[in-house]
Amino acid sequence: MSEAADFRLTPLAFSQLEGWERDDPRPLLTAMQACRRHIEDIKPYKTGSLGVKPEELAAAFAEAPRGSDVTADQARRYFEAVFQPFQIEPMASGRGFVTAFYEPEVSVSDRADSEFRYPFYRQPDDLVEVDETHAPEGWDPGIRFGRRTAEGIELHPDRRRIDEGCLQGLGLEIAYARSKVDVFFAHVQGAARLVFPDGRQSRITYAAKSGHAFSPIGKLLIDRGEIARDEISMQAIRAWLAAHPDRVDAVLWHNRSYIFFREAAVEDRLLGPIAAAKVPLVAGRSLAVDRMIHTFGSPFFIRSDTITHMDDGAPFARLMLALDTGTAIVGPARGDIFTGSGEAAGLMAGAVRNTADFTILIPRTAAGRYGG
Repeated sequence: MSEAADFRLTPLAFSQLEGWERDDPRPLLTAMQACRRHIEDIKPYKTGSLGVKPEELAAAFAEAPRGSDVTADQARRYFEAVFQPFQIEPMASGRGFVTAFYEPEVSVSDRADSEFRYPFYRQPDDLVEVDETHAPEGWDPGIRFGRRTAEGIELHPDRRRIDEGCLQGLGLEIAYARSKVDVFFAHVQGAARLVFPDGRQSRITYAAKSGHAFSPIGKLLIDRGEIARDEISMQAIRAWLAAHPDRVDAVLWHNRSYIFFREAAVEDRLLGPIAAAKVPLVAGRSLAVDRMIHTFGSPFFIRSDTITHMDDGAPFARLMLALDTGTAIVGPARGDIFTGSGEAAGLMAGAVRNTADFTILIPRTAAGRYGG
């Protein structure tokens, strides 16, 4: 058993992972090799505070079976031979918690008109990352982006000021959507697939943000008594916004954070966007984690008895890869499941707010550091 300040790691046998023998981890094999190539050929991922090194993951991935004839049983036996499972037990709660995210599909136009009026923006030239080496005196260390001016760095305009037009005329528009709510939820998800009137598609992914703190509007609506806590979901929030068009701006502007995007091609419609780990997300198999704790590429076995809508009524029990992160994903046993692209994936994601058991798979070459 290994203990950190706020969580405990307990080594397990694979036979103790309920649902392991029913899982088919083969969808992860291609993503693992993409992670290995990134680590070895481009840039190693940052090592999280847990201490799993990217080089250790790459060496483990190099032993994975390859080819179209690999069976689910062979894939499981590989993981059993090369990795040691450790249950992550938060000291405060004892269990983990998962939500889900997806890639929205948004109908857009290249040009603004009376129907398509709400832009997706590229990163402004004067928006820069801020760290302790060049932050102004008294700057909040939690604010990682600012606006560069001749006098120095200042706070960037927030959501309200941008919605009211302060970036118009700068040539930053990527495309225009019909609904500001669609734009807002693409910001929350950090990506979107854009569908143009002629049928072509492109993808936008996160490039930068305004620097203001993320303030969830779901919590605002709960606190105001507009939606009951046990009924909150993305669909419930969208329904409330549609029913109260005169209050949409005030609610959206509560979240001052604003996301800017970069464009990317849709090379494979079956794969998700390239996220923080710099490899494509795999629907139902990619997990956003706290990157300050966990190293990208780490495998996790996630089980939740209360998530039953993703596997035909069976409890959710899947091996996943840590390929993304997010502002709200904080803690050793906190994850965000990528459900895929489009409306069906959004419906699936919107229903996930569940306790879950988190088991991290650590390469056996490193497991001794953790009591394995």
